[in-house]
Amino acid sequence: MQKILITGSKGQLGTDCLEVFKDVAEVVGVDLPEVDLSDRGSCFAALERIQPDVIVNCAAYTAVDACETDPSCWKANRDLPAHLAEWTEANNAFLVHVSTDYVFSGDKPLYEAVVESDEPSPVSEYGRSKLAGERAIAERTERFAILRTAWLYGAHGNNFLKTMLRLTLRNPGKEFKVVNDQWGSPTWSRTLARQIRAVAEQRATGIFHASSEGYATWFDLACAFLDQLGIVHGFVPCTSDEFPTPTKRPANSITENARAKELGINCFDDWRDELKRFVEQSGAAVIEECS
Repeated sequence: MQKILITGSKGQLGTDCLEVFKDVAEVVGVDLPEVDLSDRGSCFAALERIQPDVIVNCAAYTAVDACETDPSCWKANRDLPAHLAEWTEANNAFLVHVSTDYVFSGDKPLYEAVVESDEPSPVSEYGRSKLAGERAIAERTERFAILRTAWLYGAHGNNFLKTMLRLTLRNPGKEFKVVNDQWGSPTWSRTLARQIRAVAEQRATGIFHASSEGYATWFDLACAFLDQLGIVHGFVPCTSDEFPTPTKRPANSITENARAKELGINCFDDWRDELKRFVEQSGAAVIEECS
């Protein structure tokens, strides 16, 4: 049986990957503070001890706004995957790395999806650091797959949907502005974990987009989530200018899973169907957590 290492195993996606892979492989998870994989010596020591056949890298510095002022994001988003790729090449392993829609500017005409062959052009420090991680991997090994995802939500960890639910439950009757001029492909972390497994099983190399089908605004997504939970909410649509953040968010983060479809391994359905399944599976637990 193969041994699969999940890095960032305590996070939203890492937790789902542990679950999705457990019936097909020996699965090992690592995360901070047990080991700092952004340190080359610590990373190589851990990998030599574990001896994985496949590495699934879910570890990342994902606090987008904090990246603008915290240079340590480059250690997590560039140096860490570089170390994994270097070990992968030397040990005949296979690396699956999770990247982001933020490697693109988001300036494509609205409703036109970004595909894998489009040229990256990040406009944020987070996006620049993640793109540097992609390139560091490609420079060090050919045995890799990079999956760019977007607008991730799930049962574990923090995410946009939990934030909106928590605000609503703790402030009944209050209105909350939600951005309605940024578009993207909401993605359930459990389906992304299944997509990672499909890519890993085929040893499919290169860059893949990995997000749900269709698109929505943050306002659309928040309303759909609370509506499916049967919870009354007071969400009000607003523009990005009305809700300023330190980081420029892409206006168009709609992605197309072109390569996975070419290979016949695309795992994603329409985002509304994915969201419905998430609510059916985890809605009660999420409500309890956020109450």
